[in-house]
Amino acid sequence: MSSIRVNESPNHFMVLDAISRRVKTIDKIAKVTRLDKAEVELIVNDLVAQRLVIGEEKKKIFGGKKLEFSVSHTGLQLLNSKKLELEKQAQQVQQWYQSGQTQQLQSYMDGNRMWIPMMLFSGIMNAMFFMSMMSLMGMAISPAETGFAGDGGSDAGAAADGSGGDAGADAGGDFGGGDFGGGDFSF
Repeated sequence: MSSIRVNESPNHFMVLDAISRRVKTIDKIAKVTRLDKAEVELIVNDLVAQRLVIGEEKKKIFGGKKLEFSVSHTGLQLLNSKKLELEKQAQQVQQWYQSGQTQQLQSYMDGNRMWIPMMLFSGIMNAMFFMSMMSLMGMAISPAETGFAGDGGSDAGAAADGSGGDAGADAGGDFGGGDFGGGDFSF
């Protein structure tokens, strides 16, 4: 188990959120979260060790076995608690944005920017709002934020329909890795 505290790791929460949406395998989790497969494996191992996620071997249709994951009751409680905390922060950020308080927005971004991909992935923060906020402050969008801002985290939402996350991921395409000059974005 790593020394990372789950409550301080946005990537742990993105993986936990993906699993809670029935994205059950390492490959599919990596695909919808846009995290490196090796990192997802480490994170899942941390979550299993902390009993936030349960791993179960399943038989494949044509032989062999695969490992599938589900969120434990404790994991779901932790995830819901973090989402509630992030929702309150997002509401505050939106209030600052609407009242033009760029100093508060800048201060928030300086201390909490690492949580933005999780907020976009989970649908806590609207992608268009996020891009407008960043434009107001004159800040560049990171590659991690670009991936989720480009589609508002629809890959994860697609997973909730039972498709295992593939439908949204395959239809979503490449969002240009931060290149807003043409490509898949048009404003």
